[in-house]
Amino acid sequence: MQALLNDIMQEVQPLIGQGQVATYIPALAKVNPNQFGIAVCDTSGKVTTAGDATTEFSIQSISKVFNLVLAVTYYGESLWQRVGCEPSGLPFNSLVQLEYENGIPRNPFINAGALAIADMNQSRLIAPHVAMRDLVRKLSGNEGLLANPDVANSEFEHRARNAAMAYLMKAYGNFHNDVEEVLHNYFYNCALEMSCVDLARASQFLANRGHCTITKEPVLTHDQTRQVNALLATSGLYDEAGSFAFKVGLPGKSGVGGGIIAVVPGRFSLCVWSPALNRMGNSQAGVAALESLTRRINWSVY
Repeated sequence: MQALLNDIMQEVQPLIGQGQVATYIPALAKVNPNQFGIAVCDTSGKVTTAGDATTEFSIQSISKVFNLVLAVTYYGESLWQRVGCEPSGLPFNSLVQLEYENGIPRNPFINAGALAIADMNQSRLIAPHVAMRDLVRKLSGNEGLLANPDVANSEFEHRARNAAMAYLMKAYGNFHNDVEEVLHNYFYNCALEMSCVDLARASQFLANRGHCTITKEPVLTHDQTRQVNALLATSGLYDEAGSFAFKVGLPGKSGVGGGIIAVVPGRFSLCVWSPALNRMGNSQAGVAALESLTRRINWSVY
């Protein structure tokens, strides 16, 4: 595995720094784009790394995975009455589909869906962002994980479009809590800072039928894990989900901080990070690294 990761890093070296960092969040605009890290965690819990795998970064939309895990734990199958399980085909922050489909988001990984999930967690938890932080601390084995308040506050200041989605869902009866309070928790989830090692370990249960080797406890049932992985495969990479499925063929979730988690069911989970993004908002070098990985191991869920 070490030789494999070293070869992949060498192969994508020309792409590192190519693209643009996320500029609409001032704190992310300052990140050095010339960084790359990758970490793999197998189903026994062994971690292999290359590059800047221990550097912490803003996980952004990768947080939607753990937010969903919390909601599934509390709501089970009833969750899918409020959020769909279909690919969107539109930008992740679109309001058009939400209006057309009477306030029911297409899936939990577009912004409207993630906000609906955050609203559901708000109904069950006193401090949802603390609950999610504690969950990833437990799954990763890193008790020092924290959200960056500067990033969270910066996102809150630019909340207009997300607030519009929440209020539109509220108009259709699919949002039950105070919009501003839910948005605060939502942005603190996005502002959580983790490394590739942390995220590879925290997502390992998705490769292990819902069981976390690190905590030695089940996180989700086998069936729930299958459902989450299916959604990651169809809807985890913004507008690039179809291309990602075609080229990479793994369940995955990206964030505009430059991170991507991916799952090889039954074998390992991994996280790759490089801050410079392609035009779809996904890590340019990260997507290339995952494409190289699946080509080299000749493995795909398809």
